[in-house]
Amino acid sequence: MPKVRYERVGAAAVLTIDRPERRNAVDAETAGLLLEGYREFEADDEARVLVLSGQGPEAFCAGADLKAIAEAARDLTQGTVDSVASRTEGPMGFTRLTPSKPTVAAISGWCLAGGLELALWSDLRIATETARLGFTERRFGVPLIDGGTQRLPLVVGMGRALELILTGRVVDAAEALGWGLVNEVVPDGRHLDRALEIAEGLAAFPQTTMLSDRRAALEGAGRPLAEGLALEAELGLDSIETGVRGAARFAAGEGRGAEGAGV
Repeated sequence: MPKVRYERVGAAAVLTIDRPERRNAVDAETAGLLLEGYREFEADDEARVLVLSGQGPEAFCAGADLKAIAEAARDLTQGTVDSVASRTEGPMGFTRLTPSKPTVAAISGWCLAGGLELALWSDLRIATETARLGFTERRFGVPLIDGGTQRLPLVVGMGRALELILTGRVVDAAEALGWGLVNEVVPDGRHLDRALEIAEGLAAFPQTTMLSDRRAALEGAGRPLAEGLALEAELGLDSIETGVRGAARFAAGEGRGAEGAGV
């Protein structure tokens, strides 16, 4: 049985970590398979959205497989350990890469440590009522090296981000929703269905404009306002024609009263 499954479901590519016996923790082989799945998604023009999930209701991902790391470390030199930690794509597979298309994390149960970093890598996070999120590796002195220190402040603000980073506290789905750490909470078992609904909604929008707006938001984050506005203008030029056609449809009566907005 493969540790990671890649499936096409409608307009979405679904990448599933399939190690429920280890709470979908990621070992070296799993990380490599996640990277392969990511690359397959990027190469597939018909796959408009990547949905990232974990097998079973117990866990989205409990982070790096610390047991596997401890066992492997007995046979590794320090140079090899350093190489794994610093590899370009990210220790959890692809967390140092920026996807060119939208991504959604479908979260059930435990979303911990590197698993939370995977969720933060995603553009949107849909969680069940059972979801529990936190940087529990704080107890073991394991560093956040899959983007958590950089992405979490952008999502929830520096004060709340530092609370989770420093204390390792676990938050439940309701608190995560209140913080904006997750975008939506759904009943148990509905997380993947809802993520796929969102994926189909995103796929139905004019892609050139949506992707350029997404890129402007991601690449503009942290820049001075003037630089961000210049980037927005530059990227927006590529989709002016799409916008003109859309304006014509609106003028003809389509989309009035926010019809068709939201997913």
